[in-house]
Amino acid sequence: ARVVALKAVVTQASSAIPVVPLYGTVLFKVMKQLGLHEGCIEQIDRLFRTRLGKDVALDDAQRIRVDDWELSPEVQTEVSRRWPLLTTETLGELADLGEYKSQFLRLFGFGIDGVDYTQDVDPRVVPG
Repeated sequence: ARVVALKAVVTQASSAIPVVPLYGTVLFKVMKQLGLHEGCIEQIDRLFRTRLGKDVALDDAQRIRVDDWELSPEVQTEVSRRWPLLTTETLGELADLGEYKSQFLRLFGFGIDGVDYTQDVDPRVVPG
């Protein structure tokens, strides 16, 4: 068994940690602009396609790293440049709040295309 280090993603836990959601919004925008953004599925796909096999590359702590794109100097330099510039007024320009919100809503079954959330639901009905 191996431990795998993955990039920052939207989870129920990460959403509750102070400042992590704000970091995620900036990270997503930077990674999208650099063509490096991955969702959870794409990241695990890259893990299976490029990191698993006979010659598994491990870090000093014997972990498989798939957070390499997030931690690259290019990404981290840009995230660090934007960080002190963040304000309510600059959030839309420097971060991707829409992407974060979309991923957060999907955690709880909301924001799914084709679902009419205004419809009444009978909780006693079992899908057949």
